[in-house]
Amino acid sequence: MNELETIFNRFDTNGNGKISADELDSVLRSLGSDVSPEDLRHVMEDLDTDRDDFINLMEFVAFCRSDASIDGGSSEFRDAFDLYNRDKNGLISTAELHLALNSLDLNCFVDECRVTNRCVNFEEFKTMMTTSKNRGDATNDSVH
Repeated sequence: MNELETIFNRFDTNGNGKISADELDSVLRSLGSDVSPEDLRHVMEDLDTDRDDFINLMEFVAFCRSDASIDGGSSEFRDAFDLYNRDKNGLISTAELHLALNSLDLNCFVDECRVTNRCVNFEEFKTMMTTSKNRGDATNDSVH
């Protein structure tokens, strides 16, 4: 929960306990996403379950922990992969992972981000995230 709250707080730039569409857009763009206004609206609609036009911490946590965000080849998985894959070559490098985590204030050294001695493709990323999620659910350990 602490990691999710840290990420939530990074999105909540004005510290009011809610993520607005503008705040979400700003963070996604800082991660290299070129999200359209329509896609941003869809994300907000999906996450804002109480329909107050903001994403609160519980909505954010529910989304991050939902099976829908991890299963199959869902668009959320592809979007997450694309955020890390800044050079759009279809592979996440250690440097790209390092940049993404640090942009979320999850400060780490490049060596801590090294998951393998090579880049990771989408299928490997999906497997890693599913394995990490399942291990985290079972043990409540943090995942880096």
